[in-house]
Amino acid sequence: MAVKLEYVWLDGYKPTQSLRSKTKLVKEFNGKVADAPGWSFDGSSTEQAPGGSSDCLLKPVFVVPDPQRKNAYLVMCEVMNADGTPHVSNGRALIEDDDNDFWFGFEQEYFLWDNNINRPLGFPAGGFPGPQGPYYCSVGAANAYGRNIIEEHLDACLDAGLNVEGINSEVATGQWEFQIFSKGAKLAGDQIWIARYLLERIGEKYGVSVNWHCKPLGALDWNGSGMHANFSNSLLRNAGKKEIFDKVCEAFRPVIKEHIEVYGADNHLRLTGKHETASIDDFTYGLSDRGASIRIPVGVAANGWKGYLEDRRPNSAADPYKVAARIIKTVKSVKA
Repeated sequence: MAVKLEYVWLDGYKPTQSLRSKTKLVKEFNGKVADAPGWSFDGSSTEQAPGGSSDCLLKPVFVVPDPQRKNAYLVMCEVMNADGTPHVSNGRALIEDDDNDFWFGFEQEYFLWDNNINRPLGFPAGGFPGPQGPYYCSVGAANAYGRNIIEEHLDACLDAGLNVEGINSEVATGQWEFQIFSKGAKLAGDQIWIARYLLERIGEKYGVSVNWHCKPLGALDWNGSGMHANFSNSLLRNAGKKEIFDKVCEAFRPVIKEHIEVYGADNHLRLTGKHETASIDDFTYGLSDRGASIRIPVGVAANGWKGYLEDRRPNSAADPYKVAARIIKTVKSVKA
């Protein structure tokens, strides 16, 4: 029986890349990355190559069982140029974490989107639901919309072997979140992208889209969507004093622009200083402060100043590879 390998990659669209995939049939496969054959695709159809020289290469980097198809696997790929060098759209190739000293936990928020009315799931056709308040971590048909979708997604992620650590409904109507943790930045990004892919595919089944935009309701008084990046390395995990956490946080101050550039398009619409965000032009950090750029979790102080930090600025459509790469570069600049 043929084995189905679903090759998944990121296209070259700007300012926000999209997922692409196609199926390769092979006679046998043992589930290991090293045995997934390389492949190619038409980069002229994905904004990654000109028509006269359109071949781009797919380099398999992460493989999991496909939880929704028999005898099938999902193969996350990096995009390479025809000469084997990383394509300019390849954010994974930017990560400098060969020893996996960096650990990342991403909190991926998103809206389930009703295509019939072009509004979030749960919005009435001609107006708005009640104000925010009852929807966060809610239960009941009056407050929680799309639970069948997110529960199916959770099961699919677990069946695929992804390290999902939790899910919850979020502050706005039709808004949800899942969290994924990994020791190793590349693996964290791989898992987020495969989880996004599975959610998109499940949405097809229900005729519901996934809106990854950070502020799909514009200037209206509704929360936007983030992808908060929780991170640590051995320096933070073994710090033992507040001064080291302050030093790491201060390293982010001179490079606000460099971080915002890879934290997702249209972030100025979300980072306004309202709705649990800091202003996009400011930089702040504080203990247990969800209105800061970087939150120092309260458990860090309770644990003798050992643990992790949460950068709250990355938005829901950001590339976790690029976010991780930038955070690693900034933290590595700190000398203990």
